[in-house]
Amino acid sequence: MNAPRSARFDAIRADGSFDAIVVGGGINGVGVFRELSLQGLRVLLVERVDFCSGCSAAPSRMIHGGLRYLENGEFGLVRESLRERDALLRNAPHMVRPLATVVPITSVFSGLFNAAASFFRLSTRPARRGAVPLRIGLSIYDWVTRSRRALPRHRFLGARAAFQKWPKLTSRMRFAAVFYDAWISYPERLGVEIVVDTAMMAPDSVALNYAEIAGDGSGFVITDSETGTRYPVTTKTVVNATGAWLDESLATLVPADSRPDQLVEGTKGSHLVLDNPELYDALDGHMVYFDNSDGRICIAFGYLGRVLAGSTDIKVERAERVRCEDDERDYILESLRAVFPTVAVSADQIVYSFSGIRPLLKSAHDFTGRITRGHDVKRIDGDVPQYCMIGGKWTTFRAFAQDTADEVLAELGRERTTSTVELGIGGGRDFVDSSAIATDLISTWGVSDARAAHLVDAYGTRASAVMEFCAGRDDDQPVGVGVQLTAAEIAFMVQHEYATRLGDLIMRRTAVAITGAVDAGLIETIATVAAAELGWDDERRLAEIGELVTDLEEYNRVDRDALDRRTMERTVECA
Repeated sequence: MNAPRSARFDAIRADGSFDAIVVGGGINGVGVFRELSLQGLRVLLVERVDFCSGCSAAPSRMIHGGLRYLENGEFGLVRESLRERDALLRNAPHMVRPLATVVPITSVFSGLFNAAASFFRLSTRPARRGAVPLRIGLSIYDWVTRSRRALPRHRFLGARAAFQKWPKLTSRMRFAAVFYDAWISYPERLGVEIVVDTAMMAPDSVALNYAEIAGDGSGFVITDSETGTRYPVTTKTVVNATGAWLDESLATLVPADSRPDQLVEGTKGSHLVLDNPELYDALDGHMVYFDNSDGRICIAFGYLGRVLAGSTDIKVERAERVRCEDDERDYILESLRAVFPTVAVSADQIVYSFSGIRPLLKSAHDFTGRITRGHDVKRIDGDVPQYCMIGGKWTTFRAFAQDTADEVLAELGRERTTSTVELGIGGGRDFVDSSAIATDLISTWGVSDARAAHLVDAYGTRASAVMEFCAGRDDDQPVGVGVQLTAAEIAFMVQHEYATRLGDLIMRRTAVAITGAVDAGLIETIATVAAAELGWDDERRLAEIGELVTDLEEYNRVDRDALDRRTMERTVECA
């Protein structure tokens, strides 16, 4: 398990020299931190907020091959994405699982010529995809994975068979295509597990959240955001993995006369999480993947008992924290009404929303759907060469990290000694069957079926270690009505999963916020546990609560009234 936060800074004070410093702890940053550390380099990872708290916390929760990238002629990206999807299904099966997907089709040939024109860069905006171009695309999808098939091949259904399976889909449907990709339950947790794994396998490397880095003459200085203490460090190379903030971060890391022109442009993607049992049932365990009226792809699938729907794709001028605006909310709701016209969908069903900026390669395309989701590495010369990670997507983080690490290794004259292609992640190591893990938890620790299911879902094969920690404490009791999460688990996250602030626990280490389980009473309880573990006084505890409640209201459509109302409703349920 990871060392306490103070011990990590003590390690820097004792020895501030590193082979590489990775700036940015999103999924690409933690990925390259692992890649370089496992090759025997001493690496420092610096994240100014929490690991996987920016764009990496706001994906569609899909791990996919990128079917629509075929229209852009990006066969290499699709091949890489499918390979990495299948690798994550093997390496993180506790969080990455197969996702059956249905595509309702309303025409036969629509989009065929548009797709061909797009392939040859003659069109910018797609048309609705008919049966013929979609069958071609899915056949290519299957062909790419023919030698290492991890998921079933696609199939086509006629209208009658499709309506028998999904009777509430649009009456305009003439065919339906069914294919498989994957989804991820807790992307932020998987990022933290990579950091935890790296700390165990490469203890000389150091990972910091809530820390900042700046150039300081001949070297760099790290500032602990919790204490304000500064630590001088030196390095042979820097990897800039700050994503949408890459151009901004270069201002503090690269002299003005060496800075490149703009490297990244962002598009904003927003999603809604709805409590709509009728829609959840209508999906019948599938994701629906469909063309909206403007030609953009939209999705909806059952996620942790709710329905996750999205997304928007809007160009932004600068990197900043974003939220789902009213027009985006309405866009997503209208898209759902179009594909499920008889299902009542309304804004009052929204229990959570999230939004992030996709850091994409600079592009001349006006239609954001045509901007590549590929990735590139740009080297900036200097006394300390810097490698900028540009673009990328969640599914391909490992491949992107590997490519970047290989460039750094070449710079340092080092050979790759370890591959991560088949390396299990966290609770995905030695994962065979969830029911077997749950049975062992029940027999060993005497937990309920519901608690065992929760532990396996959140921790995979790490669940036994978590229970060993929890069983030794007096506070292994639920933190709220209707949740399996306990106060002892919160303490575990603080001590062993880098949780430093209240938002880390409620927004990223657990699913209580995104599923709509968070309420005012639960926030108070978790804050009290965190305060005891982190040594907060009452002023700090109240400040953490205030900051979290403000964030939920401003960025996630969960206002104070909703938090109080949920507490009252659960109190009544419990009475």
